[in-house]
Amino acid sequence: MLPYVYRITKYNPADRDERGYYMGAVEAVSDHGSVEAAYLEAVAAFAEDTGVRQLSVREPQAALGFVHFGLEPAVEDGGLAGLFPSDLTGFHDGAQVPVPVGLELVRAMLRDSGAWCRLEVEDTFAVHVGWDQYVYVGSNVPCEAAVARTRELGLFPEPLDASPYEAVFDEPGEQRPADDVFWARVRWCVAMREAALLEEMHLDNASRWHRLGGGTLDAVRVRLTPRARLAVWPDLLSTDVAAVVAGLPDEGLVECVWEDQDGRITSTVADETEFPALAAQVRGARAAAVLPMDVDERSPLFTAVLPDGDGVLRARWRTEPTPSDRDWAFLKTLRRGRAVTGTVTEIASFGVTFVDLGGFTAMINIPELSWRHINHPADILTVGQEITAEILDVDMVRERVPLSLKALQEDPLPQVAQQVGKIVTGPVTKIVPSGAFVRIEDREDGFEGLVHNTELSEPPADRPEDVVQVGDLLTVKIIDVDPTRRRIALSHTQARATSPEEHRHVRR
Repeated sequence: MLPYVYRITKYNPADRDERGYYMGAVEAVSDHGSVEAAYLEAVAAFAEDTGVRQLSVREPQAALGFVHFGLEPAVEDGGLAGLFPSDLTGFHDGAQVPVPVGLELVRAMLRDSGAWCRLEVEDTFAVHVGWDQYVYVGSNVPCEAAVARTRELGLFPEPLDASPYEAVFDEPGEQRPADDVFWARVRWCVAMREAALLEEMHLDNASRWHRLGGGTLDAVRVRLTPRARLAVWPDLLSTDVAAVVAGLPDEGLVECVWEDQDGRITSTVADETEFPALAAQVRGARAAAVLPMDVDERSPLFTAVLPDGDGVLRARWRTEPTPSDRDWAFLKTLRRGRAVTGTVTEIASFGVTFVDLGGFTAMINIPELSWRHINHPADILTVGQEITAEILDVDMVRERVPLSLKALQEDPLPQVAQQVGKIVTGPVTKIVPSGAFVRIEDREDGFEGLVHNTELSEPPADRPEDVVQVGDLLTVKIIDVDPTRRRIALSHTQARATSPEEHRHVRR
């Protein structure tokens, strides 16, 4: 906040009532003449006293479609003609303009023609234009000569603690930047046919729309306005344009988005008085949609703000966070290998377990539930159960977090490896072409090993089922345990040679 702030007006403070309201006869609109020129000269005097030559455009606004709220008649270009090209290239947040151009922007704002912005030099200087010809100038130095010059010009400089138009963005949470991770997610959503449109909010109250495709994404990205706010949408445009127009509300502001026959997407804001003109403008479009102006009723997939070329996010304005944006902020706090506690919310029929981590849903695949074999997650988990698991990965692009329950448990297989050479008896659990699996631990989820055909009988049988059946008790010798490949090799022939009295298997 700058230490020296003045409200500069053409209104004599002596003509204010006890509540501070101006009761004099001076009109609130610009005279387009000497008084307007006095305002500009006063601002120039403050800029000279502060020693600034360039100003930054901050949070710019343009005319709002059909709608104009000012006291003066609206002009088509919002007062920016001659200052910027017709597409407003160069009129964006962070754009640098020389003081003379800044003064012309002040003129446009004094004329209340639709365009608006803050003009600032960080921690040094600021010019804000408010309603009814109120101008607020701030500096890091007293600017005594500029104050005196302002009085000479017939204007009234009143010291304030701060400008009421000081930028304040106090929304909680971290703003999502449109960085490489963001664009990777956009590309993935396009590939999955979840995303189709990109809304580029290049001004505080204006948007450009782009159709997204695998082959157009990079071209769209390089054309975006610096520091623009971005919103990624599904394909919300309907080809039934007549139905879209017929669905306009009886009253209120709406944003209409339409795609012409050449594929150009346009949007504008209108109220009920402009709906007939809007309908005529949209007629003949390839597709269209009407969006509410209330941010709570708009539902893009996710949003972000473009950082500067060095990767730093300097734009102060914010997007309205979507559920995906909140997930992104949460995912940034997670790290691979970290233990987290959550609640089991669902056990899917295909075996995946879903776990709520305080608003974000992570998942555990069956192989990560236990070191031992289980048939289904419901064998060891229940919905509502609180569990602690380890994060295997944080996928910012797909917004997925796989967890592992077994990673926080001791692997019992190394203990089995210490039993190589031991002879055990266990049930045959499965017959495969290469041999038979035998459970070697006295528990339902006990480890199983393979008795290869060559180790099942002498001479080896053509088919293992000719020797044993599922459910038979078979005496085997543990001949190898591979903890890495998680394989246990068993031998019935070696067990029989070691203990002749155990040479037969038992049917049960």
